[in-house]
Amino acid sequence: MKPLTAIIPDFSDHAGASGFARQLELFTQNPLIERTVVLHRETPPLQAPPDGVQFLQADSWFSGDCIERALDAVTTEHLLLLLPGHEVDISQQAIERLLAVMDDTQAGIIYADFRERNHGQVTEHPTIDYQLGSIRDTFDFGSLLLISKQAADRARRQHGRIEATIRWGGVYDLRLKISIDSAIVRVPEPLYTRCPVAIDEQADLEPVHRYVDPNNRDYQLEMERIATAHLRRIGAFLEPVFQSPPATETAFPVMASIVIPVRNREKTIADAINSALSQETSFAYNVIVVDNHSTDGTTDIVKNSARQHKNLIHKIPQRTDLGIGGCWNEAIDSPECGLIAVQLDSDDLYRDTHTLQTMVDKFWESPTAAPRYAMVIGSYTTVNFNLEETPPGLIDHREWTQENGRNNALRVLGLGAPRAFYVPVLRQIKFPNTSYGEDYAVGLRISREYEIGRIYESLYLVRRWEENTDRALPLTTMNQYDAYKDWLRTVEIRARMKRH
Repeated sequence: MKPLTAIIPDFSDHAGASGFARQLELFTQNPLIERTVVLHRETPPLQAPPDGVQFLQADSWFSGDCIERALDAVTTEHLLLLLPGHEVDISQQAIERLLAVMDDTQAGIIYADFRERNHGQVTEHPTIDYQLGSIRDTFDFGSLLLISKQAADRARRQHGRIEATIRWGGVYDLRLKISIDSAIVRVPEPLYTRCPVAIDEQADLEPVHRYVDPNNRDYQLEMERIATAHLRRIGAFLEPVFQSPPATETAFPVMASIVIPVRNREKTIADAINSALSQETSFAYNVIVVDNHSTDGTTDIVKNSARQHKNLIHKIPQRTDLGIGGCWNEAIDSPECGLIAVQLDSDDLYRDTHTLQTMVDKFWESPTAAPRYAMVIGSYTTVNFNLEETPPGLIDHREWTQENGRNNALRVLGLGAPRAFYVPVLRQIKFPNTSYGEDYAVGLRISREYEIGRIYESLYLVRRWEENTDRALPLTTMNQYDAYKDWLRTVEIRARMKRH
């Protein structure tokens, strides 16, 4: 018997009959593939399956029922799964390479780097290594997964079969279960070339925002349920039982400080400062601008504003190696910092003059000396440079619940804005000295012990423009950022596992 069963989705609706036939032939003619299972919706792509081909109807890619039936139909040692969205060109030698690495490592799943063909251009598309913390459903495996049938069967025996009620997350659930007892291994070699065949219905949204689109609510709830079950299985789930933030005897000069780290934002820093200074509050507050050695006109703008406003503190760090996180540490460790530190990015604005009051009030929902929360996160609206609303609009992170927010935080891409912190706790934890993911790192760490308060009304305007640090990033940078956040999740998961 040949070692492989291939499982491929029918994409003839997008690529046409000839395109799908070409893809099907590539698999059926490969001497290492015993049988090809074609997943289709209402109508099969062909009137009758050719020799070596089996049709399997599925309501969605990939439902729990569909993946279970496909796995039960596999009688070979391995299955080669083609994920939806692309047509691939893969050689026999590439499949041999995947099988060889599977044999050498005894992994449960193997994936590889690839090349991307789009509009006649072919580019390299490296992936990143899989970690314990790579539990997000958006992890980029490329388009091909080689799965050990033995590992898949063991995972289903030990951790449960994939539930029939799962509509979209069958593969997600399977790979999380496999990852508990088997390695997931990347081959850092481009083993195939792919080109898109599916229509991206969310092309107008940046990837950083797609997971919070309200249209995806049911999908996100299902992914949360799958990820939460995985955290329970590996002993990293936290019940909704929280420590109370400690009361402090430290004297703080003001109740709150608005913290604005900045470097080279002469086009927007004045707007941010004016927004911060215009806040109407029942308490004293200040604004701490940490100017990270700007080389444009930013420094002069901040200096001029500080001369006019006594509650604006302009700090230029002595060190020249600070990222955004390091700038935050400069602010919270300073003697001018208030009891509550509230975020305002240098190209963003508060929605109105009441944002700061609303954020601080949330900490003391319960009338006690110490606050109820160690961190509060509001909601924001995406706008363009001229402050006109752009898709997706309101980002309220309603996926966060008191019962499961700190567990689901390990799956999602971010926690939201604006963010505010109880400084006595923040001074103990500190920010990592990075310029990406530093806020996510602190949020995960705080949520391990303390409750995070959420405000679901828009308090903040996030400008999406060409100079945003997370806009239209090169693939190498995105990979670096994704790997770092997966590493943060890995560290946090290991810490939570130790608590049990």
